[in-house]
Amino acid sequence: MERRQPPQTEEGWYVLHDFRSINWDAWRDAPERRREQAIEEGMEYLTSSERVDDADEGESATFAVLGHKADLLVLHLRPTLADIDALERRFEHTALAEFTERADSYLSVTEVSGYMSQDYFEEGETADPGIANYIESRLKPELPDSDFLSFYPMSKRRGPDHNWYELPFDERADYLSNHGEIGKDYAGRVTQIIAGSVGLDDFEWGITLFGDDPTDVKELLYEMRFDPSSSRFAEFGQFFSARRMEPTDLGAYLAGEPVPQEEDGHPHAGGDAEGHHHGGSESGGHHGGSSGPHGDDEDVRSELEEQGVYAGQPHGEDVHAVVLYSEADADELFEEVDGLRQNFDHYDTHVKTAVYEPRDDDAETAVVSLWDTDRAANTAAGFLAELPEIVRQAGDDDDDSWGTMGMFYTVKPEHRSDFTGVFADAADMLADMGGHRKTDLLVNREDENDMFIASRWDSREDAMAFFRSDAFSEAVEFGRDVLADRPRHVFLA
Repeated sequence: MERRQPPQTEEGWYVLHDFRSINWDAWRDAPERRREQAIEEGMEYLTSSERVDDADEGESATFAVLGHKADLLVLHLRPTLADIDALERRFEHTALAEFTERADSYLSVTEVSGYMSQDYFEEGETADPGIANYIESRLKPELPDSDFLSFYPMSKRRGPDHNWYELPFDERADYLSNHGEIGKDYAGRVTQIIAGSVGLDDFEWGITLFGDDPTDVKELLYEMRFDPSSSRFAEFGQFFSARRMEPTDLGAYLAGEPVPQEEDGHPHAGGDAEGHHHGGSESGGHHGGSSGPHGDDEDVRSELEEQGVYAGQPHGEDVHAVVLYSEADADELFEEVDGLRQNFDHYDTHVKTAVYEPRDDDAETAVVSLWDTDRAANTAAGFLAELPEIVRQAGDDDDDSWGTMGMFYTVKPEHRSDFTGVFADAADMLADMGGHRKTDLLVNREDENDMFIASRWDSREDAMAFFRSDAFSEAVEFGRDVLADRPRHVFLA
């Protein structure tokens, strides 16, 4: 009998959904001093978990569960089962634990499989960096700041009529590819964490969906019900719905007051929770500086600063960029990007996504997506990498070259021709410089005053020779007169 080919998998963080029910009778009957102690110790536990004080990396979040199945959900992601185990036991030592009973729990581990990217498993360390970063964001996900969560476990059917595991690999991959196309239409509105639980819990996967609008989650799941991957082959456990709350809202929650308690803006935006333990490495560029694909752009920035050249952080607002180049028709590419951008706009971390067309017909069109966090940018890169005819991603450089990127110049309208004229003169000069390979000027197709310049050099030292030159200093001085704003500091994701 032929044995079907299982896909390869790679695992990341362990995931625990810890559902707790409150013993409301005991809570009402407890002395005020005991309730205050329970709130204080509960807040301390939840806050410490969300700060990830207990491990080198991970994520935690607190939710108020809707309906009768539970009252609280504490969601933990940690690198090891030992970390998860310690968190469970630490909660039991709080005074809050005396007023709770575990209503349910689910244990799983984040994973990606060969269905997603067989090339990643076959090529290993040489795999495309864009795909590698996207997979890393799936294995070590950042919990979104969305208000609503839906969790459910699921398995693939193994019945006499429909047995998922009897299908050939290619047929299974086609089913999942078509299934995934539905999810792309909800990019930016619904975020998912998929975690495997074969051998860990009752079902084969635990699925957690996040969104600000619960009806987006409902519509996504409803649409997927009609896809054969679900209608023929999926079996589901019970669903849990919950709303995000801050640990500091525990007292209000137990008192029956509205949560989250917010005064201005989104309750989870900014603050210490953003990037506490996810500080990305600087692999990206900035205006007037280099994209530093080999990890030394901090040295470049410092050297430029010493020369009096602007090199980042004009207002302390670093952003993270995904820059991809495509050979597709610009109109077709823009239509695809615009669909993604409308979904991206639902994220607080999304800054901007645009298509930049080259002035040189021989150059590729660029797609640029700016985000407040490195992880958000890497997640977006996974969707953007599937745009038509993508040929490369900025930062994905050969060892024998070095890239620089001036991003993004907002030119005063009355000086647009001056700027392009000076660029043409600079391009002629660069053509004669040793170590220079090419330089392109690209323009935002929706805003002709928004531009960026991308260059390729034989080496870092060749680029630095230009940055140290009188010609570059003159260009910087010229820019101060013609640019409407100081450009933002950009890291390449």
